[in-house]
Amino acid sequence: MKDLNTEHFLRCIKTLEFSIEKLNAAKPDSVDYEVFRNATIKGFELTLETAGKLLRKTLKAYLGSPRVVDELTYKELFRHAAKHGLLDVKAAERWFAYRDNRDDTAHDYGINFAKTTLKLLPAFLKDAKSLQQILKEK
Repeated sequence: MKDLNTEHFLRCIKTLEFSIEKLNAAKPDSVDYEVFRNATIKGFELTLETAGKLLRKTLKAYLGSPRVVDELTYKELFRHAAKHGLLDVKAAERWFAYRDNRDDTAHDYGINFAKTTLKLLPAFLKDAKSLQQILKEK
């Protein structure tokens, strides 16, 4: 497999970290807080989607049939990543939770959703950085 370019993924991670910094520095009842909360949520979504796309590209070398990989659901991607040693099972399960949370964003953009997402972000960033490094090395 040719080298996988993970630069955009890394940029997504760094942008998300910056958004979180700005969010944490803003006063909770300010417009700045709402702007950075929204940016943080969108950054989470973009980082999550980028992870899935890169993992899909990586798994094409493992499964033999690009068409089969293209038809995998998001969670199936992470199951195969664990199966092929790209992630451990616990990490794959955390990615399932991140995806479930993302799916909830399509139905609930309220404050409770945002609070739930913000609680996930420290672990998500750690997992995203780890995945970026793994994919970069493959």
